Amino acid sequence: MTSTLSWIDEITMEELEKDPYPFYERLRKEAPLAYIPILGTYAATTEELCRTIANSADFEAVITPAGGRTFGHPAVIGVNGEIHEDLRSMVDPALQPSEVDRWVDSLVRPIARRYVEQIENDGKADLVAQYCEPVSVRALGDLLGLHEVSSDKLREWFRKLSNSFTNAAMDDEGNFVNPAGFDQGDEAKAEIRAIVGPMIDNWIVNPDDSAISHWLHDGMPEGKVRDRDYIYPTLYVFLLGAMQEPGHAMASTIAGLFTRPEQFERVIDDPALIPRAVAESLRWTSPIWSATARTNTKDVTVDGVFLPAGSVVMMAYGSANHDENEYNAPSAYDIDRPPLPHLAFGAGNHACAGTYFANKVCHIGLEELFEAVPNVERDDTKEIDFWGWGFRGPTELHVTWEV
Repeated sequence: MTSTLSWIDEITMEELEKDPYPFYERLRKEAPLAYIPILGTYAATTEELCRTIANSADFEAVITPAGGRTFGHPAVIGVNGEIHEDLRSMVDPALQPSEVDRWVDSLVRPIARRYVEQIENDGKADLVAQYCEPVSVRALGDLLGLHEVSSDKLREWFRKLSNSFTNAAMDDEGNFVNPAGFDQGDEAKAEIRAIVGPMIDNWIVNPDDSAISHWLHDGMPEGKVRDRDYIYPTLYVFLLGAMQEPGHAMASTIAGLFTRPEQFERVIDDPALIPRAVAESLRWTSPIWSATARTNTKDVTVDGVFLPAGSVVMMAYGSANHDENEYNAPSAYDIDRPPLPHLAFGAGNHACAGTYFANKVCHIGLEELFEAVPNVERDDTKEIDFWGWGFRGPTELHVTWEV
């Protein structure tokens, strides 16, 4: 299948990974809902289309081909009906705002302090590798009950799963261009099962307050637990998206503030501005940029495009958050822009369950960092390179400060 515009047929995965914004800006103007041959799916690129499709009764969640190959079934992001309701009833309770507020500070703040103490006397750091990602993965890892798994190993897992999930290039016959691109994800899943499996054995007979233990037991008849093969796909989703998002949101917030020194100074002086700074970074560089999809349950026409039943539409939330019809100068980072809602956490009944938790991790992590090193500055000898079309964030963030 080809698109209706020849230039769309020429888009490559390499170009999308490096910088998807120019292509999606053109799509928003010329073909807001278009078939993208290299992805093997349609893409919805405007704010209005993403919200319309996400909330339409004619569409339901579906996992992308590469996502399905990576996570397996039933992953919470790609199921509907009773299975989706059960999986959300499994993961949602611990992530409700009132519940998160009960424990998040005591969970996340000691982690953030521990990592900031490791770097604060060095006068320099790569904040992605040495602070933002470690704080993010450790916070979620401990919430899940994976205390014995090192932060480096958790980071390794989410990178391997990310590389697998975004190995989306397809040929004209609907086959993956690079089947070997899933090997890393398979390696990570095998290791996760080997390490987490014995923990599950223990949680089955000795339940505790860890999230995975609750996943096994909550809502089940007495003496019964959910099957581990039933929860593993959703665990993989958490080990990728839920670990990646807060870390890259923190890094993108700092990178965005570096473009507005006067705003950075205000945030340092007034930590109450951190939530606003994080919200703007989530819009500016959405960590989950284009990683969820919908499929139509019947033939429909959307925005003048006929979609046969069963068409897959990629929800390009990162593009929607740069929609010129919604945001003034959307490519600019600006904490003073009007507080319009963004789509970094999705929309509809498949919106991210961890929205509140992810925001709290970012807020606490940045509070601790800015309090410890308020004179942090960008290392101008190093570039800040962003990467990814499915998941996006800075690959490195080199900074310096006076000790």
